[in-house]
Amino acid sequence: MTSNQYDIVIFGATSFVGQILTGYMMQQYGVDGDIKWAIAGRSEQKINELKDKFQAQAINHILADASDESQLENMVNQARVLVSTVGPYALYGEPLVKVCVNSGTDYCDLTGEIQWYKRMVDRYEATAKKTGARIVHCSGFDSLPSDLGVWFTQNKAQQAFGQMCQQVKLRVAKIKGGASGGTVASMVNIAKEAAKDPALRKELQNPYSVCPSDHGYKTRQDNINGAVFDEDFNAWVGPFVMAAVNTRVVHRSNALLNNAYGADFKYDEGMLMGKDKKGKGRARNMAWGLTAFMILAAIKPTRWVLEKFILPKPGQGPSADEQLNGMFDMRFVGKTTDGKTIKTRVTGDRDPGYGSTAKMLGQAAVCLSQIQKEEKDGGFWTPASIYGDDLVDRLIQHSGLTFEVLGD
Repeated sequence: MTSNQYDIVIFGATSFVGQILTGYMMQQYGVDGDIKWAIAGRSEQKINELKDKFQAQAINHILADASDESQLENMVNQARVLVSTVGPYALYGEPLVKVCVNSGTDYCDLTGEIQWYKRMVDRYEATAKKTGARIVHCSGFDSLPSDLGVWFTQNKAQQAFGQMCQQVKLRVAKIKGGASGGTVASMVNIAKEAAKDPALRKELQNPYSVCPSDHGYKTRQDNINGAVFDEDFNAWVGPFVMAAVNTRVVHRSNALLNNAYGADFKYDEGMLMGKDKKGKGRARNMAWGLTAFMILAAIKPTRWVLEKFILPKPGQGPSADEQLNGMFDMRFVGKTTDGKTIKTRVTGDRDPGYGSTAKMLGQAAVCLSQIQKEEKDGGFWTPASIYGDDLVDRLIQHSGLTFEVLGD
């Protein structure tokens, strides 16, 4: 078991999002506050530069390389919760998950790599249940707004109607923020893996791929991969790039919550593109663009061209102004089996992938550090199934998010 010298250790603190997270933690908790935290990475020079950036030499740090298990063990043994920003996780993330699981240390990250998520569950969940380690992937923009948005919508439906919704839709109304090299690298790696592995391509088509093996769900799920007119929103809808991750996390939440949303629950995500013909065209262009990107990323010569000349490099991302001026606005519509409807909204006040994600991940880590072991057993949890309303409240109070019920 861990010695719990620190409530939280941020691994990858010098990464693009790690730096934003470090600044946020300094702002929220300082060095000598109630939350005891430290930063970690493989380069002492970069860590010292990070400390200089935030004028925070008093922050303790730990040196650890993602590929060195002995260094990872030394780091993990000092933490109650280990937060990782080191991606792509499919390339660099497994050794740390393994060490956390074996030591019984809680862990959260911001991965959006659903194929890696499934591998970690398959390989380590049985051990995590024995050691008491709580592993919570997808604790950033992927998939907190989606997962907790559905949680919030269902709870409000239960209060209003005495029942939960059999179907929930998420539609991205507005989103503004720059792309980063780390996110792009993760998407490219997924395309690369899928191109080599027919079994993985089949798995990526399964909406219940990360649900427990005994989930029993058979309901066919809608998958928006083209231009669709949505009567509930009176608008054309196109695909949302993160739907493949978010929808699967939501279905796992339903399973871990003992089918709270129902065994025949339906959920899908898309982006609102407008009511007229231009909206239809934008939806089609979004679908074509995403398909073309994944095809080009899967083919070695074109992938090389993309990585060499077009796509942002790892470590690159939106500027401070782009983070500050970014935002997201997500709308939910839930319907009960007898036709009652509820509408909700989740918004964020920074660019979704970095400014907001850092604040979400920071509060998720604090929330996880305060959940006692007897409250939640070891295993691979989802944001809704382990954080629930505690994190919703934290995100509203400290992370610039809103959760609200909308009128007709």
